[in-house]
Amino acid sequence: MRIDPRSVPIERKAALLRRVDEVARALDPRIHQVTATYSESVQDVRVANSEGLHRSDLRTQLGIMALCVAKDGEVLESGFEALRGTDGFEIFTADAVDDLARTAAKRAAQNVGAVAAPAGTFTVVLSSSAGGTLIHESVGHGLEADLNLKALSVYSGRIGQKVASELITVVDDGTVPGKRGSQAMDDEGTPTQRTVLIERGVLRTYMSDRKHAAKLGIERSGNARRESYRHLPICRMRNTMIVPGASDPAEIVRSVKDGILVAKMGGGQVDVVSGNFAFEISECYRIRDGKIAEPLRGATLVGQGPKLMSEIDMVGSDLGWSTGTCGKDGQGAPVADAQPTIRIPSVVVGGKVT
Repeated sequence: MRIDPRSVPIERKAALLRRVDEVARALDPRIHQVTATYSESVQDVRVANSEGLHRSDLRTQLGIMALCVAKDGEVLESGFEALRGTDGFEIFTADAVDDLARTAAKRAAQNVGAVAAPAGTFTVVLSSSAGGTLIHESVGHGLEADLNLKALSVYSGRIGQKVASELITVVDDGTVPGKRGSQAMDDEGTPTQRTVLIERGVLRTYMSDRKHAAKLGIERSGNARRESYRHLPICRMRNTMIVPGASDPAEIVRSVKDGILVAKMGGGQVDVVSGNFAFEISECYRIRDGKIAEPLRGATLVGQGPKLMSEIDMVGSDLGWSTGTCGKDGQGAPVADAQPTIRIPSVVVGGKVT
């Protein structure tokens, strides 16, 4: 980090939040409420064990989050955006903070005026801007070694088997500079690395800690993470992504006659044993004759992870990132997720029945 956040006066940090509020409210008169949050964490981590290992890591986590609520009559809709990373205070440039505020406000204002999403089965294009909710929830958790040792994952016992489209390669990488899930080592002292989980549709390994790597007979991947010294290390994701493909993202949209473009995913739920999921969509549009048409609101994606991943038939050459805090066993861990633009020929979309 070039600017240690601990050296920055609290007044300067508060000024960033006031700027978010000001920029967001100026975007649209329908912006009814703005919640801006600043977060900062610096951890000095030291790991020592009875085998003689002794390692340390200084970890910085910074973030600004904006949640805007737009109101039009009795209709209320929200928009969220975050800027988070492991670099220093220098990530909060004036342009970056303004873009964050405008994006959240634009999303809220657009949703409040959008039409209700239709319910049915559609061709869905997930834009690279959608974030990695799909890969994180429907695939990532299912590839954590502890769940697979207990046969609590749809991917249990399937190393070497085809579990996704040949266009899909999934990687978990703790070494990407500045990303929220990056660190020099995991919380058992194992150096982080780039781990290929699924290669051209074939499952290669799981995300592991020392214990589960030994029990499953796989290499340690450096995925033992814990919230703080008060918790035990467990198998967790870091920066999880679908590797970019060869298709032009614009061509993927043009290939769809009637479908849905997902520009931003929201939260969701997944059953790792069955792979079934349901995800909210916070920003999406109708695609008509290969062109992006009217915005929609109130849509959800419903499906089964391995089935959906096996049906992807186009993968874009772009890559978009999202950040979050992943919860597991009562612990939170900072993570990042990424994906290119992808096309899924047939997905159940929950919305308004017409």
